[in-house]
Amino acid sequence: MFELAADIISEGDYLTEKEIVNYLAQITEKINNAGIKKVLLIPPDYTRKSSSLGEITEKLYFMLKPQVEKLKVLPASGTHDPMDPEHLQAMFGQIPQADFLAHNWRTETVEIGKIPAAKMVEFSQGELVDSVSLAVNKNLFSGEFDLIISLGQVIPHEVVGMANYTKNIVVGCGGDQIINKSHFLGALAGMENIMGKDYSPVRKLYDYCQKNFLDQLPLLYLMSVNSPISDHKTGLTKIKGLFTGFERKTFEKAVKLSQQENIIKLKRPLAKIVVYLKEDKFKSTWIGCKAVYRTRMALADGGELIIIAPGIHKFGEDPAIDKLIRKYGYRGTENVLKDLRANADLQENLSAAAHLIHGSSEDRFKIYLAAPKLTRQEIEGVNFNYLDYQHTIAKYKIDELKNGFNYVNGEEIFYIDNPATGLWVYQDK
Repeated sequence: MFELAADIISEGDYLTEKEIVNYLAQITEKINNAGIKKVLLIPPDYTRKSSSLGEITEKLYFMLKPQVEKLKVLPASGTHDPMDPEHLQAMFGQIPQADFLAHNWRTETVEIGKIPAAKMVEFSQGELVDSVSLAVNKNLFSGEFDLIISLGQVIPHEVVGMANYTKNIVVGCGGDQIINKSHFLGALAGMENIMGKDYSPVRKLYDYCQKNFLDQLPLLYLMSVNSPISDHKTGLTKIKGLFTGFERKTFEKAVKLSQQENIIKLKRPLAKIVVYLKEDKFKSTWIGCKAVYRTRMALADGGELIIIAPGIHKFGEDPAIDKLIRKYGYRGTENVLKDLRANADLQENLSAAAHLIHGSSEDRFKIYLAAPKLTRQEIEGVNFNYLDYQHTIAKYKIDELKNGFNYVNGEEIFYIDNPATGLWVYQDK
């Protein structure tokens, strides 16, 4: 649609506030010069608050506001809980609440096409044999916007390999079929085979969606690469690079930088990892199992993963999925596939089946959950090991631990205060 400013990568540690503001000002000027008057911003939701893209969105909003006639913000919430006014303000600052739109993956989408059965067979190596409806939030294809800006962080991801780009649209703003089938496709491929890599089977599916259905949209991608450590007080990460463009090559440049920044390679497998999940961000194991996904390639066989989660009070964000997680539990790929073949409720919610696979240790290591808002019966009912919360935080004093190696009562542990910021890998893997 128009030429953009060059991508920006920090020559020092991370981009400064001034560098970020100048970069956004250049983008705003290009948009203004192109005569664009109606803009939709699609940032991540509160579960990605640590990305600092809430602040980026706020800055961009107020730069655009004087120049355009219509400006709306649609958080890409996917299957997550919708953001309430408190969380909207906490993440996006002073953007008026009236300018936010909400996404509901079950009710607020329109079908824009179908991925043919033959392509699904190709992507899944014969495991998925039906066509898939691609539905996205109705606002994207309403014709009301001259420009749609998708904002997101590129980072290793358990379903697609590297997060963002088209995923922000077809999942973050997507409908049930594409979410269910793509999550299950990722589970079939195996997390260890795809995390931190481009061109996974799921990414090939999303690329097909981009080329065949989304290229007709005035869709601009603004993507960040961030530090692997979040600020202890704010929970935010610093930005290493910003990449903006209409084409895939922009994503590919961000992928290369994220692979350098966000994959933390360890010289030996870890016997015990302790992960803290911040109370305001992690309310369910649907999101909290990032503690499992992002550490599993670093854990030794027979190792222990301790998850300290003061905010988790349920398993699924969606009531139907919560019920399925409670019913079937995290019991490994073989058991999940057996349950899937025998039960229509899982067959109709493949993303739940995928999540149950992703969140399992496959009996290779032990998962312990200290979550005071869940009972022992609930925790053990989904096949996690129960830990008393008060006893656990008395032993592992969160405020005294640093990211990385620590010693607690003479025992070596590896501490992570936000598993959403990276991928920890024993380097031989």
